Amino acid sequence: MTQPMDRHRPETPLAATAPLPRLAAIDLGSNSFHLLVASYQEGRLQAVSRLGEKVQLAAGLDKANRLSEEAMQRALSCLARFTPLLGDIAPGRLRVVGTSALRTARNSQAFVERAESLLGCRIEIIDGREEARLIYLGAAHALAENGKRLIVDIGGGSTEFAIGENFEPLHLESLDIGCVTFTHRHFSDGFLCEASMSRAEQAAKAACSRISRAYQAFGWSDPVGSSGTIKAVASVLAASDGDSDEGTITRQGLLGLRQRLIACGHLDNVAMEGLKLDRARIFPAGVAILGAIFDTFGLTRMRFADGALREGVLYDMLERDGEFASEGS
Repeated sequence: MTQPMDRHRPETPLAATAPLPRLAAIDLGSNSFHLLVASYQEGRLQAVSRLGEKVQLAAGLDKANRLSEEAMQRALSCLARFTPLLGDIAPGRLRVVGTSALRTARNSQAFVERAESLLGCRIEIIDGREEARLIYLGAAHALAENGKRLIVDIGGGSTEFAIGENFEPLHLESLDIGCVTFTHRHFSDGFLCEASMSRAEQAAKAACSRISRAYQAFGWSDPVGSSGTIKAVASVLAASDGDSDEGTITRQGLLGLRQRLIACGHLDNVAMEGLKLDRARIFPAGVAILGAIFDTFGLTRMRFADGALREGVLYDMLERDGEFASEGS
């Protein structure tokens, strides 16, 4: 079994005189595209390059669930900026996965063909449970300790849930609730108020209630969140409360954040310490979904894990390729 990715060393290219095997993952998310390039030696992944851009592919879906040409161009331009970092990746060492927006888009194949031509490799559109499995692998490897845990990842178009022990996912689910799609569905006029937050929360609770009983029966000891929305919430709470545990989200803190967002009055006015500007407009929808998860699953706290889909893709690649996994060991 591989060891957790070393996050303490600087992410700089390794010396050309002693090249190590490299592999790469691209996550074509509904909100952001992410590239992770890592080297591998003696059971350890070392990040070499990371690049991420807000593409908001899900925002390019029309009422007929067709991607607009503008959204496709945004996505292809992003991938063109990724390609210079892929020059030393051997064939078969790059894996590209598409998620909720590409699962939903009726014309996704038209985009995939253009993107495959640009990247020179196959693109996989993975289903929700496979996405949840890979997210679990990435988050579990980022956590130093073992145990039975619930992992939640709120994306742009869907939210994934996984329960597992150590590195083994046991119970996987994906729901069509995401911060980009919920922004367009419940905050389309831009106004932030009690009514709009409640609408988004009730819709998310209705979706979560379909799986919460089975998950609670399965049980867990450690609720963990991964990726953009939950990372942003943890950052904002840490910035506003110096006494809080960094990376920990509490129910009380989430309720206070909800009221602060309502006080903003409009999506254009959302600005908080710890929150990136390019996430501000979709942040309230993400908070509404997270609040619904806390309520439906009976959570009082959740901690953030710095590992998700793209890390999981790399670990899965290593586990599936025994020959590569043994190199350097």
